[in-house]
Order: sequence, then structure tokens, then C-alpha cells
Amino acid sequence: MTGTSFFSDMVQTITERGRKLLSFSPRTEKLPSGLAGLERLCTMLLSSRGEASGMALAAEILQQWSRLNDEQQRDFMLLLADRFGPDSDKLEKAIDTYRAERTAKTVLQLHEAAEPRRQELIRRLNLAPKGISTLVGMRERLLELKADTPDLEAVDADFAHLFTSWFNRGFLILRPIDWSTPAQILEKIIQYEAVHEIHDWDELRRRLAPTDRRCFAFFHPQLPDDPLIFVEVALTKTIPETISDVLDEKRAPIQAQDARTAVFYSISNCQVGLRGISFGNFLIKQVVEDLRRDLPKLDTFVTLSPVPGFANWLGRERRNDDSDVLSAEDKAALAALDDADWFDDPIKTTAVKTALLPAAAWYFLRGRTPDGRAIDPVARFHLGNGARLERLDFLADRSPRAVRQAHGVMVNYLYKLDDIETNHEAFAQRGEIVAAPAIRKLLRSEKPARATQPKEQDKTKASSKELSS
Repeated sequence: MTGTSFFSDMVQTITERGRKLLSFSPRTEKLPSGLAGLERLCTMLLSSRGEASGMALAAEILQQWSRLNDEQQRDFMLLLADRFGPDSDKLEKAIDTYRAERTAKTVLQLHEAAEPRRQELIRRLNLAPKGISTLVGMRERLLELKADTPDLEAVDADFAHLFTSWFNRGFLILRPIDWSTPAQILEKIIQYEAVHEIHDWDELRRRLAPTDRRCFAFFHPQLPDDPLIFVEVALTKTIPETISDVLDEKRAPIQAQDARTAVFYSISNCQVGLRGISFGNFLIKQVVEDLRRDLPKLDTFVTLSPVPGFANWLGRERRNDDSDVLSAEDKAALAALDDADWFDDPIKTTAVKTALLPAAAWYFLRGRTPDGRAIDPVARFHLGNGARLERLDFLADRSPRAVRQAHGVMVNYLYKLDDIETNHEAFAQRGEIVAAPAIRKLLRSEKPARATQPKEQDKTKASSKELSS
């Protein structure tokens, strides 16, 4: 951290010197107010050649951005879309030149002309002190705005393009998180936990302090106290069937060296502004390597994962009079799900389980989005990383959110190191979902699929476009 602190202090010093230089410039005294003034500052930044003055301009722009209200921030993003795109005249000329002479040189000229000016603007804004954290926050706001303003799609594409480079795995630092980690970081672990809420410091201690618990996070050098993503790991003797097996406060910890299984039970992305920038695949693979090095007796690496969209999907199938998934008998059994306390009744529970698990198997193995991807976002993440769909866990999480989102169902994804690359290629290239035989067997009781559905194979196959987590 000392090197990072030194660099930050140096940037701050250069920025302050740049501000002093700008304070004597008559240009800064004639700036219009409001958005027009901010646009002028952005234009000045793009034309700036001095390092100190450029840092000062970048800092001023980001400070003014932070003071804008919601409507003004929207107007600024539209300004980036309208005024800071590619230079039209330069682009047209480059296109004509390329058509006349298709060489490496004209391709490069065309590439340079096609780049929006806002990409270079964002690069230069990153020079400001804490520039990268402000830009991540700026994109978080942009994602909110984009939902109602499709014209901002191109601006978001530029942010995502640059962030993909800036947050490349080669720049990230994997750090273990334990009970001795500074409190300011531990507070953020509590804040960012997105799968199984951490209610207080005592609960955090139970997840970090015992010898059979681990936590790892990725950090960026410019965000040394703010994790990008973290994973919580339980070291166990067997694969757990319920989350209470992992989080029960009365459980008896085991010695780490006695564990044979590492369970990834919570993976939380921390920065909304980095949505779509993938870290999780690198995180899991590196954590597996670190755990194997420290605990060579570990031979099973598995998740205990939520199924956030299952209940909504099942609800649609229950309402569908021509469902390919559910028979009339299934729908009658699943009517018990409408009772809040259905899982307290053994008869209802048995009936629900009989109908629900085959439906869950269909959801994972056959269900597809309109563009051909696996329905479940968590499944897309783990299957895309090369995991195998290992087991469906009935009533594995009885928390209100899990019951609401998935009727309590959770899933184990198995990371078998020898098969990861093969599984990844099968999923990414051919849309094949590798699943354990016990899950595939559940499909035998389904209704015959329509002709448009892919034929069942040992590895369920369907068309798959670009993957996302």
C-alpha cells in the first residue's frame, strides 16, 4: 500500500500545481456557466498538452460532475453522446481513403478516426486524483440512465471498453480477507455481501475467524481499500446440501487440514459501475490454486449457489395451459407453493418435491432465453467457467428471499480441475450443459418437448450466443 499511497500523493501534488497554472489563464475566467462551461472544460482537456494542467482540468470536471443533480447528470451523458463522438469529417475521409487503398496504414487511419472523442476524454479524466473511482461511480449512474435513454448505449459501450482494459486480470491483486483485515475493508464486506446477508460483526467473525473458513477478494491498485469482488469459502468434509450446514452459528468447526471439500457459497460483485466486466472466473480459478497449494488434501471444489430466477419461471409455467414442462398433476402438487408455510407440512413437501425437481432439471438443461442462452444467470456464470451441474438441493435455503426467488432450491456446481477447459469449450462453443447423471435422469418424467426444443443428449445442447455472468 505504501507505493500506491506515494503515487496518489504525487498525482495530488501535480494536480495542485496544475490548478495554480490554470488560475492565471484568462481562458478559465471566461467560461460559461452550467453544462456549457463543463463542455468547454472537456474540450480544453482534450486539447491540453501539459500533464499538470491536464490533471487539474480532469479534477475540475469530475468535481463539477459530482455537484450536478440527476437531470444535469443525464444532460451531461447526452452531451458526451452528441458532442464527443467520432469526428464525422475525419471519419468520412478515412472511409474514402480506405476504399481507395486497402492497406494496413489506411486500416489504422480508419480505426483512429472511428474512435469516439469521449474515449480519449474518459482516459484523460482518469488522470485526476481518485479518477478511476469517480469514473466507476459515473458509469453506475450511466447504467441507471441507460434503461430509459437508449441513446446512451454508445457512451456505456465506451466506458465498458476502457474498463475492460483498466481492470484486466493482470492489474488485479488477490488478497485474503480474515479477521485481522482492516476494519474499513471488513465494513465493505458486510455492505457488499449480496447472497447471504451479514447482519452484524459477530456474524462476520463467524465467517472469517474459524480455521475452516476463508475469504478472498480482488483489488485494483488504484482502489486499494475497496474490493471489486469477493468469494466466501467453507472448508468441509463433504458437499453440503443446505446453506444452514455452512452458516449455522452452532456448528462445530473442523481443522482445515481435515477438510476434503472447498465450498464457494457466496460470490459478491462489489461495484455496480463495473457490471459486465468479468472477474469471477479468474477469482475462482486462482482461489482454487491457492487452496490446493495450502491444503493439498482438498480434492473437491464445489459451489452452493442460489437460483434467483427459478420461482418466476416456474410461476409462468404453472399459468401456462400448454406447458411443455408441467403436467396437470404437477400443477396440482405445486399449488401448495401458494401457501406460505407449505414446507412445514410433510405431505405437501413430498408432493412439491416430486413435481419441482424435474421442473428444476428442465429449467437448467432445456430452458433458454429468447437469444438462446441458459436461463439462469448464475448457471451461465459457473457453466461458462467450466463447472459441471452437479446436484439440485431441495429446500436448501429457507430464508424469505430464497423461498421467494427459488422456492428454497439451491445448486451445487462442481469444479473438477481436469475437466474445466473441456466443459467451458462445450458450453461456450456448442451450448452444451454438462450435468451429473442424476440430474439428467430427472428429465425422463417430463412431458414430450415440442419439435422446436433441442433433442435430449447426454450433454444437453442448445444454441448459445455470447455468454454473460
